[in-house]
Amino acid sequence: MKACLGLSVLAATIATAFAAKGNLPPVTVKGNAFFAGDERFYVRGVAYQPGGAADAADPLLDLKALARDVENFKSLGINTVRIYTIDNSQNHDEGMKMLDDAGIYLALDANTPDYSLNRENASTLHRSYNEVYLQSVFATIDAFADYNNLLLFFSGNEVINQKNNTNAAPYIKAVTRDMKQYIANRQSRIIPVGYSAADVAENIEAQALYFNCGTDDERSDFFAFNDYSWCDPSSFTKSGWDKKVETYSSYSKPIFLSEFGCITNQRNWGEIAALYSEDMTGVYSGGLVYEYTVEENGFGIVKVNADGNIVPNEDFKRLAKAYKATANPTGDGGYKKDGKASECPSESDEWEVKGTTLPAIPERATEFMKEGAGAGPGLAGGSHTAGEPSDGDAEPGSGSPTRSPPGSTDSPQGAAAGLDVPVRFVGIIAASALFSAVLF
Repeated sequence: MKACLGLSVLAATIATAFAAKGNLPPVTVKGNAFFAGDERFYVRGVAYQPGGAADAADPLLDLKALARDVENFKSLGINTVRIYTIDNSQNHDEGMKMLDDAGIYLALDANTPDYSLNRENASTLHRSYNEVYLQSVFATIDAFADYNNLLLFFSGNEVINQKNNTNAAPYIKAVTRDMKQYIANRQSRIIPVGYSAADVAENIEAQALYFNCGTDDERSDFFAFNDYSWCDPSSFTKSGWDKKVETYSSYSKPIFLSEFGCITNQRNWGEIAALYSEDMTGVYSGGLVYEYTVEENGFGIVKVNADGNIVPNEDFKRLAKAYKATANPTGDGGYKKDGKASECPSESDEWEVKGTTLPAIPERATEFMKEGAGAGPGLAGGSHTAGEPSDGDAEPGSGSPTRSPPGSTDSPQGAAAGLDVPVRFVGIIAASALFSAVLF
């Protein structure tokens, strides 16, 4: 009896350790597309950061406002929201459940304004890539990884925003590598990690190639960019989107628009019909409208009154109509099932990145891979001048996981065949086994 009880406790503990939160199926990457189970997944969403960057706060913690906004999300017919800033020191169960119940996934930026790369110059860029920064990024991963409706993480947003600061690219790629390794080592599922780029005409194609070249551990799982080139009145060809589809036709990873919605003229949202048509779905996987609330920049689709009530504007109404009129393609949308890494772009006046070498992960941050990141710092403090930066270059492949990622058929050196237990659960399981033995 005691032995049975002990085994029951052990089984329950293991089940709890691996328990995912939410009813939505986790989204995975297959070829150049996202899939929810066996069904092609298209991002149909909005950027959601009430208050804007100037008043960065965590919208998942204001449950009253979130409940109000979720009703509007359902009216729009979207399946994804992008959030740029969250407080990784807080619990998000209620907010994430609210989204999950509404059928909505979260695309989450892993950085906050004070825990990010500082691109001001080469010195500040190097200084800001330190273990204090990575501890915050990893803590954000820990805080959200167990939610099924966590769609993906952005490792950065518009860090390269002009043709003369492409020297930031190796650091962005290093952060992507570090996040992928941390997820593979410490979480129970693989979560896509990629970059949200500014559509800088001189180097956007080089960015796409760069983040998909090199060894597998450092390649992004997707490439996203903020595209405002469709300004009504426009069309698939007038906007130049046909040329972009052609440019990325052989790209082997999912591509989607992490922001879109030009406000030069009235937004009639003709790009919705184009984006989810088979003219584009062989290459693109949808996109995110910028943005939900009206801020000083004038992009929003709802206005928040002083009393907290929401008033949808005409942009909202036209967008809801466009989404309702546009179904996803049937079948797989023409996605490419396989592909290969891109060729790394050559150094030029518009791409000031020499070779493929990346900075090594800061020495003190390597401990997080084994011990975990611990509690997140939240929105207090900052990392730009804290901690110890990287002190050298990384060897190619050094960011590979030290255990087999979930779903992988490969076993890392030294790993027991067929064993795939996240490091953070080993102590829990061992303690439970000991407790079971004592009961016996």
